[in-house]
Parts: sequence; structure tokens; C-alpha cells
Amino acid sequence: MAVTAEGSIGHELPGFRGELLGTTDPGYEEARGVWNAMIDRRPAVVARCTGAADVIAAVNYAREHELRVAVRGGAHNVAGLATCDDGVVIDLAPMKGIRVDAAARTVHAQAGLRWGEFDHETQAFGLATTGGTVGDTGIAGLTVGGGFGWLSGKYGMTIDNLLAADVVTADGSLVKASADENPDLFWGIRGGSGNFGVVTSFEFQLHPVGPMITGGAVFHPLPRAAEVLSFYREFMASAPDELTAYAGLLTGPGGPVVAIAAAHCGAPDEAEQALRPLKEFGPPVQDLVGPIPYVVQQTLFDEAMPPRLHNYWKSDFLTGLTEDVIELAADYYARVPSQRSVALIVPINGVASRVPVTETAFPHRGGVMIGIYSLWDDPARTDENVAWARGFWDAIQPFASGGVYVNELAVDEGEDRVRLAFGPNYDRLTQVKAKYDPTNLFRLNANIKPAGS
Repeated sequence: MAVTAEGSIGHELPGFRGELLGTTDPGYEEARGVWNAMIDRRPAVVARCTGAADVIAAVNYAREHELRVAVRGGAHNVAGLATCDDGVVIDLAPMKGIRVDAAARTVHAQAGLRWGEFDHETQAFGLATTGGTVGDTGIAGLTVGGGFGWLSGKYGMTIDNLLAADVVTADGSLVKASADENPDLFWGIRGGSGNFGVVTSFEFQLHPVGPMITGGAVFHPLPRAAEVLSFYREFMASAPDELTAYAGLLTGPGGPVVAIAAAHCGAPDEAEQALRPLKEFGPPVQDLVGPIPYVVQQTLFDEAMPPRLHNYWKSDFLTGLTEDVIELAADYYARVPSQRSVALIVPINGVASRVPVTETAFPHRGGVMIGIYSLWDDPARTDENVAWARGFWDAIQPFASGGVYVNELAVDEGEDRVRLAFGPNYDRLTQVKAKYDPTNLFRLNANIKPAGS
């Protein structure tokens, strides 16, 4: 199939069966867009792949013609790494095949799926795996970066449930990565982001969850933020593995609030006992915790994180949710310029916290993460919203533990922050990079330079 649109790459892409969209083709403008409205880039071509063979063809073409390569799954990356100027976007969105093996409690899922689509299929069998908190997020990007979710306390992070993956490497080879085949690559893709190739499909371990769990959220007025967050710290200190809960500062229909969102994936009587303190504390101005479909729990944050808003994020792992951090967070959120912005406390608890630091490429296996998510509608208000997020982030640096979640690196973060994302695993990751992508073809990511380069 040839790309003939004026301004596009103007060459044939042999062996490609999917749709190629050049700069003047119908559908190009929609195809080049990503979730974060701050990002406005114009690739030479968007290669909408139908399967691994198309990915191989696109990778080979980009390598042979020395073109920039961006890989698009769900396009949720806040830094806009799912697109690029002038190069090739390998778009996995059409690849939505999924097959559940209910007896083995496993699933094979192609990389174009989003978590809402994934959950729809696995919940038909009462099964699930740890998978994000926004249903529109792509399974691919979330997985290769680590993967937080409502089941991480009981079943670990998304990468802890990955059994195998098919990967197209920089030389155009399709290889399997698992504990038994290419184990170094399997280690690297579990948290090493998109540095080593294009994952075309995943095999996950599933667990008996749903269709109903106990979850939802409670809300308190923002002036009580310090009291609520102190309670949250103690509440999580004794939480069973089945319980995962996040604390957030946000603006609801009635104004700014502090919320605790929780999910308990165990037996209803155990959930009732574990969640009783949450429901009794305060009391809250609104209590929405109770029996809830798992698929609804998975969409709790969807309305707060819709597509095509302007987004600027900063995050860090903290030494702890101290009184100083609590006071600082409450103070900064009281001055937020956009009612769409959110500050979120995410614990690494239970099973996720007991995985050794070097077991996967993702090294952050304890403590809490704070995410500062600045969202706004009007591009004219970009400066004040970015300044708020940066000021908040600067203020928490004395309490940071020296790490950052790779999936939340923002658009203007440098090599030092990338190293912090991978921590003690960085040097080993450079060796894996040198083996599978020695020329750094896949560099539009939280980039790990090949060893020796």
C-alpha cells in the first residue's frame, strides 16, 4: 500500500495490510490526536496496524528509512509519546483481539485494547487482573510502565500478573518474552516502558473477582483535608491485602472536597468489617461505598480524567504521608486555579509492596505516590495551571524519596528523572536495551540509552 498524500513519506510500505493515513488523508487529523490536548504533533504517516505482521512492516520501514517512531496504544501518555512530528506512528488501536481461558484463568489480549474493553470480556467469566483506574486507558502503555489498580493489594501490579508477551524488536523480529523465553526481555518490559520493542499481545494471569465487589468513595469538605488524610494514613496502615484505597483532593459538584476511594475484592462480610471505619469516620458528607459492579469501580475516575483536556502532571514517591505533606497538600489544593485538577495519594500496599525491587524493571515497591494532575479547558490559562503543578511539586521535594512513576513523567522532564524512574534497575536496563535495540530506534519514551552508546 502506498502513501501518496502530499507531505507524507511518499514511499510504499511493503507487507502492510492496515490503513495508512498521510497528512492530507481523511481521518488523519483524528488519528494524529492524543489524549492530552497540550500535545499537537504532525506525523508523516499514521500506520493503523491490524496485527503483528503490520507492526513488523512498519518497524522495518521506519528503521530502513531512518524515521522517528512513536507507538500508540491508548494514547493516554501525558507527555504525548504516542505521536511525533514527521515520523511514523505505529497505531495499535485496531488490534483488539482477546481470548479468555476461564479454566486456566488466563487471557491473551492484543495491545490495542483499553481496560474497559478488557474488563468487559474477562468479567463475563467473573475474572479480572490489576488494570488501571480509568477505563479509557490502553492496556499496553499501562502494563509496560508498571500498572497500578484496585486489585494491586491482593494480586500485585499489572506487571506482576503478566505471564508472557509477543514483542516486535528493532530488527523486525517477533519474539516471545516470558520467564522461559528471552527472560531478560521479559524482565525489561515489566516496567521498562516502551524501550525494547512494540508489544503486540499480552498474556495475563486472571483472578476470581466480581461481578460485584465492595467499593466506591466517601467525600468530606476540603477544610477537613488534614484530618481526613491523617485518618487515611492510619486506615491504610492496617488495611488487609484485599483493600486498596486512594485519597484525593478534587472539586465536586458542591465544591472542593477530600475523598477516599476504596475497593475490597474479598468476601462481603470481610469487606464490611474492613470498610466500617471509613464509613463511620467524620461522618462524610457523602458515602457511596457499598456493593458495586467491578466494571463500575474501574470507571470511578473516568469523569475526572476525560480525553482532550489540557494536562500537565508532576508526581513523586514520598517517604511517607507525614503531617507536613498533608498540610502542604491541603494548602496547595485550596489555591488550585482549575476545578478539574486533582491531587491523588496512591499507596503501594499488600502484594505489590512485597515484590523484590529487582524482580521486575519497576523498582518502586513501597511507600506512597503523590500525583499532581493539573487539568484545564482553556489554552489561554496554560501558564497558571502549569505553574500551580510545578509549585506544588517543588514544595513536596523535601519529602520525596527519590523516585517517579515512569507512566507519569511529564513533557519537560530530563534524563535525571528517567534514571529516578528506574532507580537501581537502570544499569541492567541499559544492557537489555543494547541487546534488543542497540541503535535506540525506540527512543520516543522515557528513554534508556543502550549500554556503551
